[in-house]
Amino acid sequence: MNWKINMKITAFILMMFLASIATAQQKPVTGYAPVNGLKMYYEIKGGGEPVVLLHGAFMAITDDWRLWIDELAKTRKVIAVEMQGHGRTADIDRDITYENLSDDVAALLDYLKIERADVVGYSLGGGTAMMTAIRHPEKVRKVVSISHPIRRDGWVKEANDFWPNWTVEMMKGSPAETEREKLNPVKGSFPAFFAHIKAAAMRPWDFGTERFSATKAPMFFIHGDADGVRIDHIAEMYRLKGGGNIHGDMSPRSASRLAILPNTTHVTLMNRMTTIIPMINDFLDAKP
Repeated sequence: MNWKINMKITAFILMMFLASIATAQQKPVTGYAPVNGLKMYYEIKGGGEPVVLLHGAFMAITDDWRLWIDELAKTRKVIAVEMQGHGRTADIDRDITYENLSDDVAALLDYLKIERADVVGYSLGGGTAMMTAIRHPEKVRKVVSISHPIRRDGWVKEANDFWPNWTVEMMKGSPAETEREKLNPVKGSFPAFFAHIKAAAMRPWDFGTERFSATKAPMFFIHGDADGVRIDHIAEMYRLKGGGNIHGDMSPRSASRLAILPNTTHVTLMNRMTTIIPMINDFLDAKP
């Protein structure tokens, strides 16, 4: 009798393994959404509950980010987008702000006829994910923000001091420039796009603590212990969402979560996919 049970378990595990391979090999549905003056490129892969995946500045749906898409798509319907000026989405004559980018996400969901979704973002995408929950609460179920503050001074001083001295010449020949040149419909537009991103980074911005704490969507803050966001600011964000100063064994705790990965920087967070994706899935699967 035991060997029959073992055979069934083995067959089930094999079936799940083959299903995961099939999902990874499945070609995504691609398209361009006409939203707010943009023709915003998107890819949809997998099935299940919808999750919007938002990249960081100068990124696109390539290489490492595609691995994240494949992994999340094993259990979810992933809607990955290339935001204003990134990848296959041409830039337009409009400031790159968290407000504008979040409005684009909301408009994309309307275009795709998706009423509500989880939103996962890294860096610039993390800020956009949080702002989407602020400006469009009816469209956001949960938020995962990977390495982003809620105001400019949330970055360490070294990070903010870097931007005034960063020039487009320093990006010459970098993957950010060369990959965008391959993908973007407007060839030779990287210098103007760089100026747009730099202006966005240097502009004073603040999501507002009252607006942020009033958001209904539970949030999962994922950071490295050396990722450029001040540790006290990370704690502040978590407290604003009901976390911190709570003994979870003795009293109810917030639906929001916090993870700080050791020996991890802003850039190397992208190398921690095998650690981060299971935590994201656990958070998104959690019931209220």
